[in-house]
Amino acid sequence: MILATIPADRSFLDDVARRWLRETAEQDQAHALILVPGRRAARNLTEAFLRCLDGKAALLPRILPVGDLSEDDLALSGVEAFSFPPAVDPLRRLSVLAALVLQAKGVFSAELTLEQAWPLASALAELMDDAERVGVDLRERLPDAAEPRFADHWHKTLQFLHIVTEAWPAWLEETGLMNPVARQVSVLKAQAERWTQAPPEGRLWAVGFTDGMFAVCAILRAVLDAPQGCVVLPGVDLDLSEGLWETLPESHPQSGFRRLLNDLGVSRETITVWDDAAAHRDVASREALQSRIALASLMMRPMEGLSAWAESNAPLPLTGLTRLDAADQQQEAISIAMILREAVERPGKTASLVTPDRALARRVSTELLRYGIVADDSAGEALALSPAAILLRLLAEAAADDLSPVALLALLKHPLVALGSTPGNCRATARRLERLVLRGPAPPPGMKGLQQALERQDQTEAESADRPDQAEPLDLFLDRLSEAVSPLLRCGALPLPDLLTRLIQAAEALTGTQEQPGEERLWMGAEGHALSRHLAGLMTYGEVLPPQSLAGLPAFLLASMAGKMVFGQRVLQGRDGEALHPRVSILGVLEARLQFADLVILGGLNEGIWPPATDPGPWLSRPMRTRAGLPSPERQIGTAAHDFTTAFLSGKEIVLSSAARRDGAPAVPARWLVRLDALLEGRGQTLPVHPALHWQAAMDQPAGPARPVSPPEPRPPVALRPRRLSVTEIDSWLRDPYAIYARHVLKLRALPALEEAADRSDIGVVVHDGLDLWLKEGQKGGRALHGCLLKMLEDRELRPALAAWWRPRVLRIADWVCEREAQRERPVLLKTEQKGTLTLTPPYAPFRLTARADRIEIAQDGRATIIDYKTGTLPKVSDVEAGWSSQLVLEAAMLRLGGFADLPAAETASLLYWRLTGDRHRGEELSVPKKPGDLDGLVDSALDRLRRRVEIFDDPNTAYRSHPHPDYVPRYSDYAHLARVSEWSAAREEGGE
Repeated sequence: MILATIPADRSFLDDVARRWLRETAEQDQAHALILVPGRRAARNLTEAFLRCLDGKAALLPRILPVGDLSEDDLALSGVEAFSFPPAVDPLRRLSVLAALVLQAKGVFSAELTLEQAWPLASALAELMDDAERVGVDLRERLPDAAEPRFADHWHKTLQFLHIVTEAWPAWLEETGLMNPVARQVSVLKAQAERWTQAPPEGRLWAVGFTDGMFAVCAILRAVLDAPQGCVVLPGVDLDLSEGLWETLPESHPQSGFRRLLNDLGVSRETITVWDDAAAHRDVASREALQSRIALASLMMRPMEGLSAWAESNAPLPLTGLTRLDAADQQQEAISIAMILREAVERPGKTASLVTPDRALARRVSTELLRYGIVADDSAGEALALSPAAILLRLLAEAAADDLSPVALLALLKHPLVALGSTPGNCRATARRLERLVLRGPAPPPGMKGLQQALERQDQTEAESADRPDQAEPLDLFLDRLSEAVSPLLRCGALPLPDLLTRLIQAAEALTGTQEQPGEERLWMGAEGHALSRHLAGLMTYGEVLPPQSLAGLPAFLLASMAGKMVFGQRVLQGRDGEALHPRVSILGVLEARLQFADLVILGGLNEGIWPPATDPGPWLSRPMRTRAGLPSPERQIGTAAHDFTTAFLSGKEIVLSSAARRDGAPAVPARWLVRLDALLEGRGQTLPVHPALHWQAAMDQPAGPARPVSPPEPRPPVALRPRRLSVTEIDSWLRDPYAIYARHVLKLRALPALEEAADRSDIGVVVHDGLDLWLKEGQKGGRALHGCLLKMLEDRELRPALAAWWRPRVLRIADWVCEREAQRERPVLLKTEQKGTLTLTPPYAPFRLTARADRIEIAQDGRATIIDYKTGTLPKVSDVEAGWSSQLVLEAAMLRLGGFADLPAAETASLLYWRLTGDRHRGEELSVPKKPGDLDGLVDSALDRLRRRVEIFDDPNTAYRSHPHPDYVPRYSDYAHLARVSEWSAAREEGGE
């Protein structure tokens, strides 16, 4: 029996390969076999053999992964392997379990949907797998898992778990299938028994195991008992005292080895140390790594062994160790990318990022592209984040939302969507559709709503913004879109296979180009192949589930793909043809096991990430799992601790990285970092800080203190300055001249928001048009005004909920107007929506003022009343008198000078604002100015100010400043962001201006 360990500072697989080749010289290799924990370890060991052979020819042993057992490549058990029923397909198991969860009554507070039941079914499957790995019979142990003192809902949960004790075993027996883990356990036990009865003839090694289910222990026991059997473990701590070894908690990194040795029935004293001294070329590095092993052992001491921390005050060797304490995830990713970039400058140096945080891995991959480095991310990519999977979810969301603007644009702008054209032309057409139809209030739902909204638009729009891509006619585009997605729209509840069939057909129709059918583009590459197999499984086995609607399909797709990874070499971030860098890799903690590199960065060292949060699952509490004989959740912490210490010792240079904030919330450093800090603090030491944070600041932060920008002061040529403004724009000219410059000189218009809610301006149109129609029809009473306002509200085609919210308000507005009209004297002449012009003649060139008056009345004395309807805030009387809100005053000046074609020139007796909100006040009237006798002077001064302002801006030295008067800034400006108001206005306030 040979039971050995290789020190943790050594490259485990390389040492195994060297020793195997050294001891193989004259032995028969026909039946040689090496067992490893999983497929990744098998690939890595094969690569280690190739490195050691360095191009020489050799017959390698058969390398088989026990953890990912498959009869196709293992066939360990001979005839016995085929005597067991086949394993149930994982998707079939989850489909049946989800159906059983959905059928449960009285267990959950509300009826579950499929996307809610699927994760619960997955947790049930994990519960059964956990039990089968440790040999626990749930049918016997679950009934006693809850003590009488436990909360009542736990007892109800146990009653519900008859699914795994009764219903599921009965289903397996009926279909002649086995749980995958149960079958794996049976095969391993049969193989162990076979080897025990007839040991293999050739060399038989098992390497790299750190823990395992009881059936794996049976295999390892059989290997030890074989004539040429050998078990090699990575990094067993032989220096830990026997007392501490026997009491190691589940969270300790060596606890898995202790369980494994106990299950094998051997003690640590029987372990031989394999230390290949001939392979140590760098003595200094060897000594540094050996001292780091002692540091890791001391740092990870259990509570009973912490007294060792105080046995010596001698400084601990910290060669090759640095800390990276970033402010947040983004800074952490940027800094890690810079460290990896710096490493590749040294010839032959290898560098790895090890992290369980896939979000951090994606950020680092993206940042490395900044330097032209495509990292080998061997941890894979989440299937749910692959382009094709995202497209399917976006399609389901768009169909479920009946083609709402946001969901539709997200779909049409996906890189795979082409709709029979090219992806570029499709996106150009989608942008044109966005500008013409989808911006502003949402069109009516469905394809019919889009087509109706398009019919009301002028399609003669410049398309230069989309070049070199060419937008196509929108009517043809919408016809093809309708043909692709109509079978999916409003299809109602369907069996899951039928629903997925329609989804796939629509996706294939959307992704086809002129040269390539959608079937090829959608399912291309490793991620397309994995997605197609996943959907095929759902369509095959989903018939047991109840009919589903589109509303829950996006969430279900996401839930069904949870935890599924795609392993391939899909080109990252669209860098077609870019080769993976041979010396930079990003590894998950599983991939990093048994690996070694010159520089290793341990990223994401925060509680909840590394180590992960311990979760007993939704079905059993911690005490219940203990009573049932299941592994405690803290075992996950022990596994994570082992992965940490392995990575901590897997490189000459180690960088320990964590972030102070994650997702905007404070984050706690990993418990091992806290332990290390406490250990070093007791000796007056701290880990050196890696300079990458300073590199990042120097590269991305401007030199010196922040220098706020100055307010913009554009001075365009006078010939480009506007010679025509409306009376409402005069107020903007006073308060924000830059807005006039941006609108009339730069010709910029703000795009309306997507799915823009009907605000006061929209209701203002309803009120203005409704009152105009009512007045033109002769003011036929309140009921007629109700009808006019409701007609205009209906013509706006608002969303049903919004229209229902505004309907009672416009009726209250109508009631207030009728009451107010009954109190007022009837004019001899009344005009609504009157257009007027006034031409000024400054020295440079004529200037034209335009207006559109809501309502002008001429009384019997020939004097006028001008009324303006407001559905928003009324101006202050003081602002009107001071000239800051001059709309009605300028309309009065225009009327005085005969600027309204359908009205005679007249003096104005009063200016009225009607605020029509429909709230509990219904409406109110505001008369300006305070003293009616001041109105004539107010009109004169408004005209004088306007003439002077026109002449001032005819001076080429006059700038169009943004918000020149801090006390009179506009409430809202479309151009505040363009003028960078937030930057210089803050500096102005701090400076006391």
